[in-house]
Amino acid sequence: MISLLGLPQDNNSSYLTGPALAPQRIREAIRCDSANMFTETGHDLGADGLWSDAGDVALADLAGKAAFTAIHSRVAALIPQGRVLSLGGDHSVAYPAIFAHAQAYDGLNILHIDAHPDLYDDMQDNPFSHASPFARLMESGRVKRLVQVGIRTLNAHQRAQASRFGVEIHEMRDLSGVAAIAFDGPVYLSFDLDALDPAFAPGVSHFEPGGLSTREVLSIIHNFKGTLIGADIVELNPHRDPYGMTAMVAAKIAKEIMGRMIEARG
Repeated sequence: MISLLGLPQDNNSSYLTGPALAPQRIREAIRCDSANMFTETGHDLGADGLWSDAGDVALADLAGKAAFTAIHSRVAALIPQGRVLSLGGDHSVAYPAIFAHAQAYDGLNILHIDAHPDLYDDMQDNPFSHASPFARLMESGRVKRLVQVGIRTLNAHQRAQASRFGVEIHEMRDLSGVAAIAFDGPVYLSFDLDALDPAFAPGVSHFEPGGLSTREVLSIIHNFKGTLIGADIVELNPHRDPYGMTAMVAAKIAKEIMGRMIEARG
């Protein structure tokens, strides 16, 4: 069983709030009658027993360590029941969600699709900001391998961090190696919607031109080699998505991730 879990937190955002509203918008888009419930790989997500909505972690009155503890505890409780697909929220929610998976799966690999490497040691005096989750994860020693795709905002500090942690980065300026991405062991996929070019996903806080197309992202999801055991979709900002276009993109990606999870389950 796949559990769809909402993580409505955006108090670690560095620029705009709004992503806390995203989980419900993505759910609405998944069920929208304008599209059916089939994945491109042929799985009917309208069939009983494939996935369930686990609701939202109650984060409205929580911040800092308390919020992360709540996220970690809920994700950890759901992992034994099957796969967990988390809907953020800003990208800070990935740290406790992925750490819960790293504790459950030895040798965890991460495939991170994003415009930003999110490797800051400390962004705006907040080491747990949405710009820092992968620094915290790599420091933990629980991650076997971190592969990033779509990056186009590397500065000197984050390049140094990537070198320090041995991060494998496929920058937007050279995606020639993406088709060959392969993992030995369990894989967690962390997808930030701003990996997409703003033409495909305008409903995000940080517009980063020159990004991936929706089809390129779907191709990565369908074709990377490895066993997908968990995932998150983050950084939808409904304040910047008045027509629900980006929510529908997020829903499409969620469906294809669930299809990949079903295939991994066998």
